[in-house]
Amino acid sequence: MRPQDVDSRRLLLEAALDALDEGVHVVDAEGVTVFYNRKMADIEAMSRQDVMGRRIDDVFSFPDAAGSTLLDAVRRGARRDDVRQTYFNRRGQAITTVNRTFPVYADGRIVGAVEIARDVTSVEQLRSTAFGQAGVRYTFASIIAESPAMREVLEQARRAARTDSSVLIVGETGTGKELLAQGLHAASPRRDGPFVSQNLAAIPDTLVEGILFGTARGAFTGAVDRPGLIEQANGGTLLLDELNAMPAPLQAKLLRVLQERVVRRVGDLKDRPVDVRILATMNEDPGRAIREGRLRADLFYRLSVVTLTVPPLRSRPEDIPPLVAHFIARLNRAFGLRVDGCEPRLMEAFIAYDWPGNVRELEHVIEGAMNLMEDEQTIGFQHLPGHVRRRLEQALADEGRVEASARGAGAEVPDDAPRRQAPTGRPEAGPTFRHLIRDYARSLLQDALRETRGNVSEAARRLGMSRQNLQYWLREVGVDPAAYRR
Repeated sequence: MRPQDVDSRRLLLEAALDALDEGVHVVDAEGVTVFYNRKMADIEAMSRQDVMGRRIDDVFSFPDAAGSTLLDAVRRGARRDDVRQTYFNRRGQAITTVNRTFPVYADGRIVGAVEIARDVTSVEQLRSTAFGQAGVRYTFASIIAESPAMREVLEQARRAARTDSSVLIVGETGTGKELLAQGLHAASPRRDGPFVSQNLAAIPDTLVEGILFGTARGAFTGAVDRPGLIEQANGGTLLLDELNAMPAPLQAKLLRVLQERVVRRVGDLKDRPVDVRILATMNEDPGRAIREGRLRADLFYRLSVVTLTVPPLRSRPEDIPPLVAHFIARLNRAFGLRVDGCEPRLMEAFIAYDWPGNVRELEHVIEGAMNLMEDEQTIGFQHLPGHVRRRLEQALADEGRVEASARGAGAEVPDDAPRRQAPTGRPEAGPTFRHLIRDYARSLLQDALRETRGNVSEAARRLGMSRQNLQYWLREVGVDPAAYRR
């Protein structure tokens, strides 16, 4: 058979597999992906270039002890039919599939494995809702946390989830405080109870008391017996968003609920026992709110048994690339697009920009850009509104001036520090601090991969970081684990 005939048949086979409504994932004997159809990429919210040619456990994480059904097939020759599996993609999104997995043999030895998967992620989410997690769409696994600062907050939240203590979550608007609160509930012993959330700044002061504490018949004209949100959250969790917007008299009433575990409806004479965990969020410094009279000090001390401070996006630039990838994957499904990413120069601008609206602003920028795309596969400056483009270009220009100033000032650099080469081959006047950090990180990663023969999971363990965080840094500094496998 002529080579061109083989190529034609392979293309026809790939086209047929791409047209299937089931995901198809094929790995070789080393667990490296050799085929990954379009449906599988949609199910797992991944792009093909992120999966093809990589070991499956370098791209996905498997919390179950059994691990990947595909790897089990190539290692032990295990065949599975209609097995449910939940695992996480590199952005921490939970994927649930029902798989048929089988090894492929040639000359009596295993040369690879095939997995045919049916997506049941939405069914799994509905099941969770039916068992009490109404109102909860996010878990800790849903939160992008590649930066050390955000990972520390997540670890603190995981520990706090084990108890019933009140938690105060502090952070700027748009940093994801409610996601963290939902994760706390979903990971807590109260996960099967209700999760009730109320933004206190969204309702008039005159209605807050009745909505929170409930009303008794006759309390005012038209009043009926109605439980408030505190009673509705009985056995579960109540999130009070923007606590500093609550009127001061009601803060005293809330303090009594926390201390006595009882609630009294407006116009009622009797107390009703409640079992509810209260979480609260604030978008400003609690100390300043106390000094300016917007927050009672005694309520703050009672609520802040655990205080979680969510860092702003500008202080954790490592989270920007995976966040962009996450938003693109979600919007691809919503808009029916096939966007792979954004231009490198635009990503540099995203990292240089200070994001006053934090993660929410980044999400809206990506959504706005993808609304203006048709057949393009890469987001560029041309897809951004004029005012956004100008701000990002200004951020890039400002960063360039800072780096030029640092080089011109002849910043002190250790004699043995690595120096990048300019395009002409001559050494630059002086590398910036950021470049030195990147060079040092590259050296550390290369050493770890060399010692572990390209095993990303083992390298991450030795470096004391998560595999997802290591994957980010490998992409950031341009190191390919495959080059170290032997």
